Amino acid sequence: MNFLRGVMGGQSAGPQHTEAETIQKLCDRVASSTLLDDRRNAVRALKSLSKKYRLEVGIQAMEHLIHVLQTDRSDSEIIGYALDTLYNIISNEEEEEVEENSTRQSEDLGSQFTEIFIKQQENVTLLLSLLEEFDFHVRWPGVKLLTSLLKQLGPQVQQIILVSPMGVSRLMDLLADSREVIRNDGVLLLQALTRSNGAIQKIVAFENAFERLLDIISEEGNSDGGIVVEDCLILLQNLLKNNNSNQNFFKEGSYIQRMKPWFEVGDENSGWSAQKVTNLHLMLQLVRVLVSPTNPPGATSSCQKAMFQCGLLQQLCTILMATGVPADILTETINTVSEVIRGCQVNQDYFASVNAPSNPPRPAIVVLLMSMVNERQPFVLRCAVLYCFQCFLYKNQKGQGEIVSTLLPSTIDATGNSVSAGQLLCGGLFSTDSLSNWCAAVALAHALQENATQKEQLLRVQLATSIGNPPVSLLQQCTNILSQGSKIQTRVGLLMLLCTWLSNCPIAVTHFLHNSANVPFLTGQIAENLGEEEQLVQGLCALLLGISIYFNDNSLESYMKEKLKQLIEKRIGKENFIEKLGFISKHELYSRASQKPQPNFPSPEYMIFDHEFTKLVKELEGVITKAIYKSSEEDKKEEEVKKTLEQHDNIVTHYKNMIREQDLQLEELRQQVSTLKCQNEQLQTAVTQQVSQIQQHKDQYNLLKIQLGKDNQHQGSYSEGAQMNGIQPEEIGRLREEIEELKRTQELLQSQLTEKDSMIENLKSSQTSGTNEQSSAIVSARDSEQVAELKQELATLKSQLNSQSVEITKLQTEKQELLQKTEVFAKSVEVQGETETIIATKTTDVEGRLSALLQETKELKVEEEDELESGDQEDEDDESEDPGKDLDHI
Repeated sequence: MNFLRGVMGGQSAGPQHTEAETIQKLCDRVASSTLLDDRRNAVRALKSLSKKYRLEVGIQAMEHLIHVLQTDRSDSEIIGYALDTLYNIISNEEEEEVEENSTRQSEDLGSQFTEIFIKQQENVTLLLSLLEEFDFHVRWPGVKLLTSLLKQLGPQVQQIILVSPMGVSRLMDLLADSREVIRNDGVLLLQALTRSNGAIQKIVAFENAFERLLDIISEEGNSDGGIVVEDCLILLQNLLKNNNSNQNFFKEGSYIQRMKPWFEVGDENSGWSAQKVTNLHLMLQLVRVLVSPTNPPGATSSCQKAMFQCGLLQQLCTILMATGVPADILTETINTVSEVIRGCQVNQDYFASVNAPSNPPRPAIVVLLMSMVNERQPFVLRCAVLYCFQCFLYKNQKGQGEIVSTLLPSTIDATGNSVSAGQLLCGGLFSTDSLSNWCAAVALAHALQENATQKEQLLRVQLATSIGNPPVSLLQQCTNILSQGSKIQTRVGLLMLLCTWLSNCPIAVTHFLHNSANVPFLTGQIAENLGEEEQLVQGLCALLLGISIYFNDNSLESYMKEKLKQLIEKRIGKENFIEKLGFISKHELYSRASQKPQPNFPSPEYMIFDHEFTKLVKELEGVITKAIYKSSEEDKKEEEVKKTLEQHDNIVTHYKNMIREQDLQLEELRQQVSTLKCQNEQLQTAVTQQVSQIQQHKDQYNLLKIQLGKDNQHQGSYSEGAQMNGIQPEEIGRLREEIEELKRTQELLQSQLTEKDSMIENLKSSQTSGTNEQSSAIVSARDSEQVAELKQELATLKSQLNSQSVEITKLQTEKQELLQKTEVFAKSVEVQGETETIIATKTTDVEGRLSALLQETKELKVEEEDELESGDQEDEDDESEDPGKDLDHI
């Protein structure tokens, strides 16, 4: 207050003094009038004066206005006037002063009045409760006032709202207001509320903010919408940026899929208004927030996969290859695609398959590389393409192999109809533009990053430098250009490429040292005392020489580790070498490049270091320093330790492979056990169901049997027929076949008996015709022989009849068993119909046939006995063994 009075005291007297008196009288009326109309008129008058006489009204009326908010809540009109007056006092937006220091004075006034207002936290709580009023004249000025408070002293007001019960929830209701002006100002209020406050950001997100904001963006026309879409996108960025919890919530809520319509811009040459460009730029930035390399790897990976699955990546690639897209949107789209595919194999594979809509179609990678090595393209676009290429190769050994393969002799197109990525990189590497040299060198280095196979493959690349001269290797050509004293940017790029190429690759080191001019060139560069601009090149030369020592396998006798270290000690000095090596990490641009993977430089001359190369320097600087100071004996010990470690690693790898195989086998067995368990459970369930069903059928059958009664003969006949219901058709067929076979056997036996009867008749006639004794004796002897034969045949017939009887008994037993089965499986006696009648008839038929067969057998026995008895009576011989006796036993 002393500050405010001081400001007032410094103002000139005159008309302002009169206004101060008027303001004082109005304040008295607000404080003392008992009539609401009087107080309302006084507050309205203060509102009209608050813009021009902001200081005086603020000093004298603020306390009275706050009192009005507390006591006159029933009258929305006076509340609205009071809120408008407080807004005019606190806000700096309405200030229109001509003097230079007016803006600063206005900001001071706003912050001072804000501090006075929030000194009592109840005032902010009161303002939040007023926002629950639906009346437009209360709610709208309340929203504007709270927004102004947040702009003046954001952190303090945020803390008060955070501890206020349901404070954030009340503000979230503004997004659902049907009046657009309140809804739109509510978005601005939430922007100020969520700025740099993670706790409030989480509360707002869990209050369904994503759903409401995406609905508003869709209603307003997505990228074709107005400034409301822009405000919603800024609020979404506030909620998601550097907030891993909200990012995960956004992904889990399937909100990424709702971003796809934002980028359906088509291939239009017109319609790119300034607002649409702004909206689309913010939309692309929002995608990058979700897949930023600074996010946790797991969260980034899941968002990348979701963007591919919902078609968002495909939509971005369509914009990438479209015509008529503004340059800044195209650049930001390239950067966005870069981070969507970075380190995600699925997305990288898809990007490799994208073709530009040209005739003939060219891969998108080739088209982008053509822009990168074209010096007429904008600098920011070339940086974006380089970043895209780096992200495509990041942790992508498949992509690295495809790029390097385009440089190998077997894959180069001899017709020259198409340009490959490798040819473009070589063209940029050896062009006259230093920026193209640097970009191509860095891009090629990323094709070798952490990939020893491709480092060895690149050694096969041969280049035809001029007609008539033999081709030289790519490695040799790089060192040739390096020694020609080109621009610093070109030499730095080539040195970074060579350092990346030789690190962790002893074969490449051997090839490099095989050229006798390389080591003298490096030692000469390091030993010279050059200016500050050349110190960076000296440091990189020291790094390259150190890599040649550390990764040297001593295969070249003239350039063994010990000899190279002696050479450094004699020509450079170990201390001087280490000092030059340290120039790299001390460089200002080194620390800048180490912060972010994206090459973001204000101008081409700042493009010196690559992000991945800074990691390599950090890794190798210490080990090279130790290697320089080591003696030959320590080197030998280290080599022995390395060999031991390699052997140990091989053993460990072997056992790891065995364990991995055993784990696979164990997993397969577990799956089999799980499958068998499931099958067993299913079978047990089926058995249980069947047992329960059988028990139910038994119970039903017994119940029905009791109900029907045993004395009901008619029902009993039906029950007997029902019992046959369980006989299977196969069993009935088999039973019929057996009966038919028995019948045929019976017929055969009857025919045999008939023959025997005829023979007996013949015997009888022969006996009666004989008259003399001799003839009788002969006939008797002949008859005895025939009787013996007949006896034997009858014994045979007897055994056949016995077996037939056994079969009949067996058949009857099977019949009884079948009848018992039908009793068990019969469902109910009520199932009686034509089927039962047919089965009963068939059963009766079978029984009839069996009875007839038995009767015929008995009759056959009787007839045989009669035949034999008549034969005995006519036989005159008293033989001890009479055939008729055997017949009597049959």
